[in-house]
Amino acid sequence: MIYRFITEKLIDTLQSRPVVFLNGPRQVGKSTLVQWLAKNKHQAEYYTLDDMNVLSAIQSDPVGFISGLNGPVILDEIQRAPNLFLSIKAAVDSDRSPGRFLLTGSSHLMTLPKLSDALVGRMSILPLLPLSAGEIKKNKLNLVDHLFSNEPINEMNSSVSLDKIEKAVFLGGFPEVVGIKNQARRSDWFNDYLNTIIQRDVRDISNIVGLAELPKLLRLLANQSGQLFNLANLSRKTGIEQKTIKRYVSLLESVFIICSLPAWSTNMGKRLIKTPKVYFNDTGLLAHLLDVSFGKYPPHIIGYILENYVLLELMKMSSWSAHKINFYYYRTSNGVEVDIVMEDAQGKIVAIEVKRSSTINIQDSRGIMDLQTFHADAFHRGVIFYSGEKVIPFDKNIHAIPTGNFLGGKSN
Repeated sequence: MIYRFITEKLIDTLQSRPVVFLNGPRQVGKSTLVQWLAKNKHQAEYYTLDDMNVLSAIQSDPVGFISGLNGPVILDEIQRAPNLFLSIKAAVDSDRSPGRFLLTGSSHLMTLPKLSDALVGRMSILPLLPLSAGEIKKNKLNLVDHLFSNEPINEMNSSVSLDKIEKAVFLGGFPEVVGIKNQARRSDWFNDYLNTIIQRDVRDISNIVGLAELPKLLRLLANQSGQLFNLANLSRKTGIEQKTIKRYVSLLESVFIICSLPAWSTNMGKRLIKTPKVYFNDTGLLAHLLDVSFGKYPPHIIGYILENYVLLELMKMSSWSAHKINFYYYRTSNGVEVDIVMEDAQGKIVAIEVKRSSTINIQDSRGIMDLQTFHADAFHRGVIFYSGEKVIPFDKNIHAIPTGNFLGGKSN
């Protein structure tokens, strides 16, 4: 088993909260992690709702199922039995001992309103995304904590080559895929994965019968990765009504195929109104949908995939970070942009640009400098990730940093 860096945070949370919900895509290792915990760190009975006998017992008598439990329990793939949530609430209200229920789910909480409504104030939610580069390399690091600290970043040089970075980008982070060397077998795995998600998980949470257009929509979304979500353009290219596309995109986000990045603004209302950007939750899957692989891609496409990769690595690190981080992009009315804006709970922001090139100049920091100028009170640091080897200062709080730091810094 590959050690997941969120493990310590998960164990700590189980020691303080009655219900913990481990939420993330299928095939990222949720079941493996919770079963390991049950045997080694958190003694609990394990049930998976993918077992039809267990699912049938819960659907027939959820109250009886919960009352028949003795001690802490792990319920895997909880989204398959929404009728269970009120019974869990009743059990927790009568006994709020920490660690009573460890739940996992492959559907986003926003698609499980019965769960969130029933367990509000009783449950902690932790995300588990595909493997980070650090987890694959067995090198624990957290650039998120470092970037939000006051520590200098002058020592973050890297000798990791661009080839090694791009190999990691095209590989992605699904544990099974990481172990597959053959590109054709990886492609087969992704095809099977998407078929399972569409034919099973999407149908489970949507009750929609006609999903034949989803594969085509997914490929079009892949071609818009990192760009503003253009609903009219997608509708024109697919022939699908805009309201139907919005529904499909919401479903794809619900099962963790894609994620949306809202615009950052000092006005909270504007964040909700402005057009979001769409990214994929795994760059290996994104590359599969684009029909590209390491060494076999058109030059214009790698920049978008690399930006997607950096965003995902930061999101993964934030899941075990000491900071509560929200992610955005920045765009002004006159077209000045910043790829990624991280904001902590105090409103402090770190602005990030992603460049594939090994050479950069002052123009590459234009968006970050704009953000610093007009939002100085919130601005903490600006970073340009690039494929060079040295940290380069552009300002007291703006530096170019080698992207190789995600893979551990030194060549490996």
